[in-house]
Amino acid sequence: MSVAQFSTPAIPQPAEVFHHILMTTDFSEASQRALAGAIALAAQNHAHLSVVHVLHTDWRYEILDNPPEIDLERIDAQRRLEAATRDMGFGRVLDSIIIRRGPVPQKVLALAEETGADLLVIGTRGRAGLTKLALGSVAEELLRIAPCPVITFGPNAAVATAPIESGFRSILFATDFGAGSAKALPYVRAMAAMPSTSLALLHMIAPMPATANLSAYAPASAAADEFQEWEGSSRAHALEQLKQWWLHDARLEREPEYIVGTDFLPEGMLTVAGQRHCDLMVMGATHAASPRLAAHIPWSAVHEVIRHAACPVMTCTG
Repeated sequence: MSVAQFSTPAIPQPAEVFHHILMTTDFSEASQRALAGAIALAAQNHAHLSVVHVLHTDWRYEILDNPPEIDLERIDAQRRLEAATRDMGFGRVLDSIIIRRGPVPQKVLALAEETGADLLVIGTRGRAGLTKLALGSVAEELLRIAPCPVITFGPNAAVATAPIESGFRSILFATDFGAGSAKALPYVRAMAAMPSTSLALLHMIAPMPATANLSAYAPASAAADEFQEWEGSSRAHALEQLKQWWLHDARLEREPEYIVGTDFLPEGMLTVAGQRHCDLMVMGATHAASPRLAAHIPWSAVHEVIRHAACPVMTCTG
């Protein structure tokens, strides 16, 4: 990957970013890991933490407002969540445990709007290939319809072992200057203001120009020279655009490290995150006309990043 960089000194400014965190669990191993992350995030932000478990709809009780089993299921879910929290050794009591019944994405979305949650935390198994094509991903469907930022813990994401309050140490924000990136921008600004946090802004340009007409019939050396000229000018333009985009309306904040890479987004983002040992990656997600259908696509950029990331990934849908 070809990289251009620029950095300036930092001016720290502490900030609590989130106030009400909503975490959804199905008691799977992926959800348990996400719960640990949610507890740590709540401690970092001194935020209210709600955990929701959505029960499958039972046709036998659909016509009843209060099915007879709902209280027993709620009690069982609460006991399991309290036991899981206790086993983690965090010593944190969940602020609220909520039970809903019905389709998971719709119920979680409604609850997020009802409670005014400003962050949703979810875990995912990171299904790939034909398995994802057949079964889809509830996590990916949720992140494409959520009204607030979503932090997803993929199968390879590291989780906190204690509810530390120091915030993220290294953040990578990949932007395409789209609506999702613009929505994530104020959150990244606030998180990057923490004294111990370093931030890198990343923009990836395609490895080949979209027109793909670089001297098709010219000698190889001429084509190579033309390609290098295109790549250099594209990176310089993107770097300047990245700096101007970040600094627009900025106040009393540190400037990040600016990185422009020549690669496909998932590969480039994962490479830079690995080099910087990032503990949070941030990116925009494209709003899909059919989130349920999009959740079955196994090759989307968001899916590939979350599936392989060694840290949680925060997304905002434009």
